[in-house]
Amino acid sequence: MATQYVDRIAVETNGSGDDVLLIHGLGGTSNVWMPLMPTLMRHRTVRPDLPGSGRSARVDGPLTIERFVQAMLSLCASLNVERAHVIGHSMGTIVAFHLAAAAPQLVRSLALFGPLLAPPDAARPGIRARAEKARGEGDAGLQAIADAIVEAATSADTRARQPAAVAMVRESVMRQTPDGYARSCEALAGAQPADPASITCPTLMVTGDEDAIAPPQAVRQIGERLGDARVEILSRCGHWTTLERPSECNDALRRFYARRL
Repeated sequence: MATQYVDRIAVETNGSGDDVLLIHGLGGTSNVWMPLMPTLMRHRTVRPDLPGSGRSARVDGPLTIERFVQAMLSLCASLNVERAHVIGHSMGTIVAFHLAAAAPQLVRSLALFGPLLAPPDAARPGIRARAEKARGEGDAGLQAIADAIVEAATSADTRARQPAAVAMVRESVMRQTPDGYARSCEALAGAQPADPASITCPTLMVTGDEDAIAPPQAVRQIGERLGDARVEILSRCGHWTTLERPSECNDALRRFYARRL
């Protein structure tokens, strides 16, 4: 694996073959994708830390979904990525939907874990409050946020039986910079949905039966609005899909690529 910086974006690239662009969610980094690497061994994977997240924390000005989309377009141009399978998690799925709508010539397929078009209006004040807590309380605020996310966004089975997955979720959030995390929260709170009718590429959507952020019924409703979508629901799984159920996520991705592509 090789790490480089492209316009302040830290990006890991690995392998050769068809390009795969992987976009993490709020509080994530490129490391949330490590569990999928066995399925992607024959591809060139491009795994950035979004502006404001992880090793790409240094950023000027406000963050928005539109800015994330432009950052991904610029990154692809810099790395000579002309066509890519796009994989996203959580907030990264919002970015992926917009990317597919804005640049259909770039996006060959979408594989989305914990997908949503945009946060529900009722959730937006809480996301903005999280931004204020991170910015106002710094590392202590991030620790409290991480603990709350573990409790609310992972399944009961994960919390009881998978301490390594719980530790990874907690560490991922706690290792963000407070200001970068706050700006990322503000980007998510302001997100608007892409038009599903403009997305025509094959799409896989995977969520957990205990995912309160991307609940199964909401994901199925998104699937009904897309032209070519498959929905899979994982049992005893929360929102951090690839960390909580890595084997099942790999299986779903293999089936999707084999059957649809």
